[in-house]
Amino acid sequence: MDGVAGPIVEFRGIVKNYPGTRALDGVSMEITHGSVHGLVGANGAGKSTLGKVLGGATRPDDGRMFVEGRPVKFSGSRDALQHGIARVAQELALVPRLNVMQNVFLGVEPKRRGLVLRRKMRQLYDDLVGEYGFALSPYLEVGRMRLADQQKVEILRAVNRKARLIIMDEPTSSLTKDEVITLHEMIRHLNGKGTTVIYVSHFLDEVLAIADTVTVMRNGQVVRTSKATEETPASLVGGMFGCEAATECFDEKSAVTVETVVLEATDLCREKVVRNVSLAIRSGEIVGLAGLVGSGRSEVARAICGVDAIDGGTIKVDGVEQNFRFPRDAFRAGVAFVPESRKQDGLCMQLSLRENTTLPHLWSGIVSRAGVVQIRSERSKVESLLKSLSVEPPRPELTVESLSGGNQQKVVFGKCLFRQPRVLILDEPTRGVDVDSRANIHRLIQGLARQGVAILLISSDIEEVLGLSHRVLVMRGGEVVREFPADPSMGDVMNACFGLATSERECET
Repeated sequence: MDGVAGPIVEFRGIVKNYPGTRALDGVSMEITHGSVHGLVGANGAGKSTLGKVLGGATRPDDGRMFVEGRPVKFSGSRDALQHGIARVAQELALVPRLNVMQNVFLGVEPKRRGLVLRRKMRQLYDDLVGEYGFALSPYLEVGRMRLADQQKVEILRAVNRKARLIIMDEPTSSLTKDEVITLHEMIRHLNGKGTTVIYVSHFLDEVLAIADTVTVMRNGQVVRTSKATEETPASLVGGMFGCEAATECFDEKSAVTVETVVLEATDLCREKVVRNVSLAIRSGEIVGLAGLVGSGRSEVARAICGVDAIDGGTIKVDGVEQNFRFPRDAFRAGVAFVPESRKQDGLCMQLSLRENTTLPHLWSGIVSRAGVVQIRSERSKVESLLKSLSVEPPRPELTVESLSGGNQQKVVFGKCLFRQPRVLILDEPTRGVDVDSRANIHRLIQGLARQGVAILLISSDIEEVLGLSHRVLVMRGGEVVREFPADPSMGDVMNACFGLATSERECET
C-alpha cells in the first residue's frame, strides 16, 4: 500500500476551542497521497475533532490547512467534498427510507429538464459497484440493512462523489469480527485504486493491521507520527497516555465502612450493547466505570435508570427488585441520573433554574400541596440549593440557557439533589466545564459519598475515574472485563480498556 509521494493534506497549527476545553492545540501533520493513515488517541484527544475539521463539519479557530498544496478554508461538508474529501462518521448520515441507489446518488442524480434519469442512474450504479466490488442490491431499503452494509453505502456515496480522501471515524465500533474483515478488504480495495483513507479508531490492533502510518494524539496535540510497522499496541498506549501522566489534586477518599449494598444490577442485557453486566455499589462508595467509546458504559447507565429498556437481568435498590420503565420510576426509587449531554437529555434550556430543578420532583409533595405547586416555597428551596452548589448567579427565575456550561452542569446536579437520592449515576459529570467548576463538582461528588450516597461514575477522563473511585470496573464490547480495587495504575486500567494482555507497557514522556 505504498502511496504516491507527497502530502494530499497538510495541517499547520490547527486550533479548535470549545467552552471549557481546547480540543485541538496547534496540530501540525501531513497525510500522504494514497496511504491509509491511522489516527489514535484517548477519548478527548482531538482525533475526531481533527476529522471534522478536515471534513468541513467544524471550522478551526486558528491555523492553516492545505489540500494538494493549495490553502483551503471549508465552509461545510459540501465544500470539503468539492475538494475530494468525504467523511464517514460513526453515526451514518443515510436516509433510512430510501433505497441503496437513491442514497448513493442523493443530491447528484443524473437529470434532464429536472427529471431523474432512472435508467442512467442504474447504469452508473452498476458501473460503480462493478469497479469497487461492493455487491449491494440497488433497490434494498437502507433502513433494513445491517450496519456493515450501510457503511458500504456511505463509502459508495463518497467515491461516487469523486472523493480522493475518505475519513473513517470509528468505523468498526458496532461491527462483528467478520464485518471488520470485510471493511478492511474494502479499504484495501479503495487504497489500491489510489484513494487515501484516514482511519480513526480506538481498536489499536485494527489500526496496525490496516494502516501504513499512525499518528498518536494526546490532549489536542500530536505526540508523534510513525510507520505502523514500528509500533505495537503497547507503544501506542504509551504515547497516548505518557508515563503515568501527572494527576490533578483530589481530596482524600473517605473509607467505605458500611457493607450495605444500595444498588445491585445482575446480568443486565440490552440488544448487542450491554451483555450480562453485573455490578454492586455500597453505601458511600464511588465505583468508576472505565472503557473506550462504544464499550457500553453509557448504555449501562441508561439501562439502570430506565432511559432504555433492558432485555434481561435484574436491578435492585436497597434489596428491592425494581422495574424501571421510565426515568421518573428510577427517581421515585431514589436513583438519580446526570446524563452525558446536559443540553439534550439533562435540561430544558428555555425553562428557568427553578422549573428545571423541581421538574422531576413535582410528584413528591416537596413543593406542591393538593397537586398545586407552591411557587414561593419552591423558589426559596431552589435558591438555597443553588447557593449550596455555588451556581452563579443563584437566581431561580433565570433561564438555564443564560448560564455558563459549568453552571448549567451544576443545575443538572441540583435536579438530582433536590431530593437526596440513594444512588447517583454520573455520565461524564465534568465534560465541557471550566477548571473551577470541575473542582467544585469533584468536591460535591466526594461529599455525597461521605453522606452515604452510592455513586456510579462514568468518565472518559481516566484521571478523574482513578482520583475519585473506590473501585474501578472496565468495560469492553458491552461487558465488564476487569475489576480493580482502590488506586490501580493508569497503565493497568488502560491496558484493560484496550484489551492488552499484559499490564506492562512502554512509556513516553
